[in-house]
Amino acid sequence: MINFFNLLGGTIGVINRSIAMFGITAGVALAFVNVVARYAFNYSITWAAELTVYLFLWGMFFGAAYCFKIDGHISIGLLIENVSKKSAKFLMLVTRTITFAYLSIVAYYGYQYLLFVMELEEMSIDLEIPMWIPYLVIPVSFAFGAYRVGEHIVKLINTPANEIVIKTETEELMEEAHIEKVVEEANRKTGGML
Repeated sequence: MINFFNLLGGTIGVINRSIAMFGITAGVALAFVNVVARYAFNYSITWAAELTVYLFLWGMFFGAAYCFKIDGHISIGLLIENVSKKSAKFLMLVTRTITFAYLSIVAYYGYQYLLFVMELEEMSIDLEIPMWIPYLVIPVSFAFGAYRVGEHIVKLINTPANEIVIKTETEELMEEAHIEKVVEEANRKTGGML
């Protein structure tokens, strides 16, 4: 069973990263080509603006879903940093449960709206594709985000309170920039004068 969830998590991660990278990259490239065509050749690709918007939406929504995996969304840790580890675990469980519920509700109603749009057979203006294709981003990306938050909830439940690592924003930034190694190297080179 664990192998299934590892495979599912890995697959969701690849999908999120791939769509995010493709959406942003293709959106920027298409917008650039359309601007060059418009100003250099006095020609505009009529469907480029609409497709660019859809590419950016898909890229950003799936990028946001991926951020749930790496816990990359903005959070205010001031309260959690200043309470006991047991209280911090409880607060983290509450916030993640609320986040999970919100993402699940949006995914569900996004799916319901998708069915409604399919029933209406609504088409996009420039691309002339069914509108359910661009709207598919809502239920899928929010479901992927909910799955990732669910993973964090399970991990948090299975982690004893005294083993929870709570880092301040400064500690996280220092870790990312490897400041400690830079300071050690500077101290070595200056003989500890830093």
